[in-house]
Amino acid sequence: MNTNPNPNKALWEKGDFTRLAATMRDSGDQIIESLGVKPGMKVLDLGCGDGTTALPSAKRGADVLGVDIASNLVAAGNKRAKEAGLDNLRFQEGDACALTDLPDATFDLVVSMFGAMFAPKPDDVAREMVRVTKPGGRIVMGNWIPNDPTLVAQVLKTSMSYSPPPPEGFISPMLWGSEAAVTERFGKAGVPPGNISFSKETYDFKFAGSPSKLLAEFRNYYGPTMNAFAAAEANGRTDDLQRELEALFNAQNKSGNADTTSIPATFLRVTVKRP
Repeated sequence: MNTNPNPNKALWEKGDFTRLAATMRDSGDQIIESLGVKPGMKVLDLGCGDGTTALPSAKRGADVLGVDIASNLVAAGNKRAKEAGLDNLRFQEGDACALTDLPDATFDLVVSMFGAMFAPKPDDVAREMVRVTKPGGRIVMGNWIPNDPTLVAQVLKTSMSYSPPPPEGFISPMLWGSEAAVTERFGKAGVPPGNISFSKETYDFKFAGSPSKLLAEFRNYYGPTMNAFAAAEANGRTDDLQRELEALFNAQNKSGNADTTSIPATFLRVTVKRP
């Protein structure tokens, strides 16, 4: 029994991330296509949400396990897998810091798009990802970049500025967007720098509504933004936060139409070859 549960469980179960995941499907499919996922591959999707990259992997014939800290997202993922008729895909609860029920050297590919980066013990996360990957296999992460001017980095930065100070010992998830920090973490897990490569890529949020309506989805269903609005309300600053985020969402909308939203967000793709 884990007596020291991952504090992120409450954060990600608080909202309903499936509402935002629906805006991310196209990009999730494109990423899996770029990774060359093939029939027979064993794939772990870590911090998988309701399957934005797990479903496309399974549809390409891989044997896929999705692991997430949030029980509601695991249930949503299993429902999506069943509805899609994918018996090669299953979802289960788990902590990226301690994948205790997964054996060593099991997976050809470990994927984590904006998932494992939020786990509170990054060195443990790197070690666990390396441990469960087969020698010669790959780990691919998508991580938001600190101080990047595009949407999600700015949403998280703004949310943090309205939220109470983090607890002592808190390590910012945004450090996963720093090449030096990533190299150091995987180095501690036994991966030499030459086995790690980086590229900056774009993830598109597509939403059939105005930027203000997309912001409402973040405000109502995305844990970090929900917490920021709760803190802002307690300090009488709700209108300030709403105004700041609304300006951001409107400025970044590239759809050319005020009634639909297409917002690109830059992320760091990390590719690790397991020694």
